[in-house]
Amino acid sequence: MKKNKQVVPKEHHLHEECGVFGVFSEGCADVASLAYYGLFALQHRGQESAGIVVNDDGVFTAYCDEGLVNDVFPKERLQKLGTGNIVVGHVRYATTGSDRKRNAQPIVINHHKGRMALAHNGNLTNSYELRNELEQSGSIFHTTTDSEVIAYIIVQERLRTPSIEEAVYEAMGRIKGAYSLVISSPTKLIAARDPHGFRPLCMGKTSDGKTVFASETCALDAIGAEYVRDVRPGEVITVSYDGIKTDTRRCNSAPKSLCVFEFVYFARPDSSIDGAAVSLARQKAGAFLAAEHPVEADVVIGVPDSGLDAALGYAKASGIPYGIGFTKNKYIGRTFISPTQEQREVGVNIKLNPIRSLVEGKRIVLIDDSIVRGTTCRGIIDLLRKAGAKEIHMRVSAPPFVAPCYYGTDIDDAENLIANHHTVEEIAQIIGVDSLGYLSVEHLLQIADGCNGFCTACFGGTYPTNIPSRGAKDRFERKLQQKIKTKEVKL
Repeated sequence: MKKNKQVVPKEHHLHEECGVFGVFSEGCADVASLAYYGLFALQHRGQESAGIVVNDDGVFTAYCDEGLVNDVFPKERLQKLGTGNIVVGHVRYATTGSDRKRNAQPIVINHHKGRMALAHNGNLTNSYELRNELEQSGSIFHTTTDSEVIAYIIVQERLRTPSIEEAVYEAMGRIKGAYSLVISSPTKLIAARDPHGFRPLCMGKTSDGKTVFASETCALDAIGAEYVRDVRPGEVITVSYDGIKTDTRRCNSAPKSLCVFEFVYFARPDSSIDGAAVSLARQKAGAFLAAEHPVEADVVIGVPDSGLDAALGYAKASGIPYGIGFTKNKYIGRTFISPTQEQREVGVNIKLNPIRSLVEGKRIVLIDDSIVRGTTCRGIIDLLRKAGAKEIHMRVSAPPFVAPCYYGTDIDDAENLIANHHTVEEIAQIIGVDSLGYLSVEHLLQIADGCNGFCTACFGGTYPTNIPSRGAKDRFERKLQQKIKTKEVKL
């Protein structure tokens, strides 16, 4: 029996996705404020940096910085962006490249045929090879992200194609992996989604005719826009003064592989993805858990926030009463963003506080969305024990993580996954619960009504694409340091 083995490097931390947002207005408008509210709604997808680029008939005004949307864009800063007819915005977690200010998005590129601003959610699987190719042809990189690789590939194609949308189409034939893009040229707003549809992207319309693209429908709701539809995998949509044009030549060119963890954890519960309601999907996951892993208990509670709907579903299906077991400090970010293990564990203590009157002396079913390292849930379980819980039976609304993700979720080393080192029974003992049960992959694939075609590679499924030869998130930093070491570049 392996007891309390530290399997997670001290500095490793799992991150979520990024969030992208864009608006096209036929007249000059305060599009910066629309982007601000849209990004605020997408803040859960990225808490490291935020950026907005306003396009006023080809004049780009940009600002990006580290921090939350509200901190990066106080009223005065937002006003300095001015008005325009196109805006592109981004909130970021580092899935490739570090979390430094230089890697904040949107990326603005000046080229022979104009300017371009690009916001990217996802992760390329062939970015290392493409970057080498671009550097050999003279490209000079200012960031260590694969998003800049995408920008340069599009610029290359733009120099030999008649339009920006055709350049995006051609670039999609060269870049591989996960990408949902929102791009501004001097006169057009473009949205594109990779042929597998790994990452979500939707389109909406405001009451005064503005076209909006966003990673989640909750961002449309935030600015009063009506949901129109999701961008199809492989589709390129172009919005200009000439109207809306769509290019579906790459649609149906690859099996759909939407990240199923969007429904389990990433997305906000009030969002819909590819037509399926996130909240209902989580409740269904909880109901499946009750069927797979029944237990005698007094109350079902969920770990805020993504565990709450699954707990409600478990309670309804099992007949065990549902209770609000924790008070959450709404001013604390997700614990995964803490840079060190010690800070992460302290973050759990100040983020959640159990309601003693509900848990003391009770047999509890505790629902959470996942167990990655085991450290966060162990801290939560310790809180419940100290509050007097008699028994704790943990149920997880996802299968065990056993493989790295190369498509935008920051799981890039199998050594960071507790399920690769311990059995379910061992994990239960390590985290301190009386029993532990995970949702099966079979039922996971059934949680989103009307939605199918998921990527489950991180749960031991088949990778939808070739995996990268170099998958570490800091691969470009490592490359730069090696060049410095060998004196190929000078600081």
